[in-house]
Amino acid sequence: MHDTDLIQLYWDRDESAIRETEKIYGTYCFSIADHILHNQQDAEECVSDTWLRTWQTIPPGRPTRFRLFLARITRNLAFDMYRKHHSEKRGNGEFDAVLDELAECVAGSEDVEKAFDARQFRQGMNAFLKQLPQRERILFIRRYFYADPVKEIAEEYHMNANHVSVILQRVRKKLKIYLEQEDLL
Repeated sequence: MHDTDLIQLYWDRDESAIRETEKIYGTYCFSIADHILHNQQDAEECVSDTWLRTWQTIPPGRPTRFRLFLARITRNLAFDMYRKHHSEKRGNGEFDAVLDELAECVAGSEDVEKAFDARQFRQGMNAFLKQLPQRERILFIRRYFYADPVKEIAEEYHMNANHVSVILQRVRKKLKIYLEQEDLL
């Protein structure tokens, strides 16, 4: 089944849309949630909430890239759940590490999570990512969108973790310069 067919099922309010979406994208969404939450039960709950949120969002929305649409919903729900569970225990998870790393680029913001939700900032980030070489862009997205651990990224791309960290550090420096030039801080 193609994404356009899935989206049409949602528009038709056909409950099989959720089953079909889960068959095709369940593992993908679970992987995103699990990388952020590191807890199977919480990740499963997050994925279930993703299906509900998708049902509530389509219609009126009609996503052009369904896979990314689901990834964004899952990611946002997982981050919300993570914040809820760790509101008093900052600094001991991958999400905190990701935010700490990005804080040096967006230091002008009191709340890094809110900065990512701002439309203007998001557009600037997209423009920045488009100008990066493919490898740097992939590493950046894997680390800062999916919150994948550096070690896991390094293994998948046959690099050592230190090399990945150095590349990410350089990209963050480029990002900081870009954000300052574009007056997005």
